[in-house]
Amino acid sequence: MRHLKAGRKLNRNPAHRRSLMRNMACALIEHGKIETTPAKAKELRPFIERLITMARRGDLASKRLVVSRLGPTAHTPLVSEKANEGVEQAWKKVTVLKRLEERAKGFIGRPGGYTRVLKLHGYRIGDGGAKAMIAFVDVEIGGSGTPVAADAVKEPKAATAKA
Repeated sequence: MRHLKAGRKLNRNPAHRRSLMRNMACALIEHGKIETTPAKAKELRPFIERLITMARRGDLASKRLVVSRLGPTAHTPLVSEKANEGVEQAWKKVTVLKRLEERAKGFIGRPGGYTRVLKLHGYRIGDGGAKAMIAFVDVEIGGSGTPVAADAVKEPKAATAKA
């Protein structure tokens, strides 16, 4: 029995689960929302919220912790002009880290709860699995399913009384 065993196994070994969380976290940071299964979304929520809390601090130690938690998925290869001459490839860590810092600045006054999980209607075509969307709370989900900035949402027009 799995009494007092926290977390979901997701039918993966520990290394695969860690890699899955890192990849999904990077995708969420880049796009603002991702579509996945409900179990994966619920498991990703505490992982990404801890990262945002660390990034909110903004000091060097926090940045290093965030990069270590995201692992090699946070590193995007930057091909050098001298790659043909045998010079090693440089690594650029700034893409995901910069976006995470930008998102963290928007949550300065918020004590937690940076993401939300929404269950979607319908099932995946390939295996019939349930679908869910995890998104940052500052990203509004438009009617077409595309993220819209929170300040760009239009207020409904007030009904005018006809005399």
